[in-house]
Amino acid sequence: MEGFNASRIVYEDNHILIVNKLPSEIVQGDKTGDEPLSERIKAFLKEREHKPGNVFCGVVHRIDRPVSGLVIFAKTSKGLSRFNELFRNKTLQKTYLAVVKNKPSQPQGHLVHFLVKNEKTNTSKAHINEVRGSLRSELKYKLLASGDNYHLLEIDLITGRHHQIRAQLSAIGSPIKGDLKYGAERSNKQGGIHLHSYRMQFMHPVKDEAVDVSVWPAYADPVWDFFKSKTTAKE
Repeated sequence: MEGFNASRIVYEDNHILIVNKLPSEIVQGDKTGDEPLSERIKAFLKEREHKPGNVFCGVVHRIDRPVSGLVIFAKTSKGLSRFNELFRNKTLQKTYLAVVKNKPSQPQGHLVHFLVKNEKTNTSKAHINEVRGSLRSELKYKLLASGDNYHLLEIDLITGRHHQIRAQLSAIGSPIKGDLKYGAERSNKQGGIHLHSYRMQFMHPVKDEAVDVSVWPAYADPVWDFFKSKTTAKE
């Protein structure tokens, strides 16, 4: 796998680095043994800053491998501990974009489900009512644009559960494009799914200033490009 490209850095200061992840990348090492994004960023920083020793790159949070978009890494141990606290306190607002085949019955909505994770299949099932072992899961969605075959939804995540957006959209009959695990008819040619971590808003836990970053996918895709042109034209 080729090295990390600096063009995918969305925000950087002394404490943190926010990058635009590709669908093929894993944030942190797993059982596949594939090189994680965290290690590629370490190598990039080591070379860029001509550091002879080890480079610190702490994983603040993760998004699923087939999902693209914003991921925060900590460049200092202080940044990592402060961001861990920020995530625990749920004071970071995350907005996703999702492309779905079937338009939801309502143009906007507030979904509440109870998710149960299946460790064997690495999936989550959304239930309308609370069941044993379930976790309450909430999100809000809004229809942003439609094409001939697909629809673009904006997702505001209220809780952060395993495969939450994927499971909840599937539960209302609107599985994400390419997401075979949750009911999509076919996979995407480039792999991955059409779910993208688009925007993050938070108070910087070290510098105490507001940070608001947003970015479209960092790879060429006709569906994303179509919706980007439609939504940008409205702004």
